[in-house]
Amino acid sequence: MTFLNYLFWFFFIFYVLKILTRILAPILLKRFANKMQDRFKGQFNQQYENPQKPIQPEGKVTLEKTKPSTQTKSDGVGDYVDFEEVEE
Repeated sequence: MTFLNYLFWFFFIFYVLKILTRILAPILLKRFANKMQDRFKGQFNQQYENPQKPIQPEGKVTLEKTKPSTQTKSDGVGDYVDFEEVEE
């Protein structure tokens, strides 16, 4: 009798969870999609409405110099290995 009772409650709970999942999953996915859409809209608006650099008048050209590279190329990096194709 206890085994049948266990099976009944197991399938009952499984069925209830299945129904709740079918009802709640679309609602939760829609909410998640709307949150992500709002986040992307906020990032887009922040990037294009409030630019980091001040806008310059059209036709004005500025050059920004960068630091020269301190790394030097080394000629003795490795040896050249001749490749020979093996025919089978």
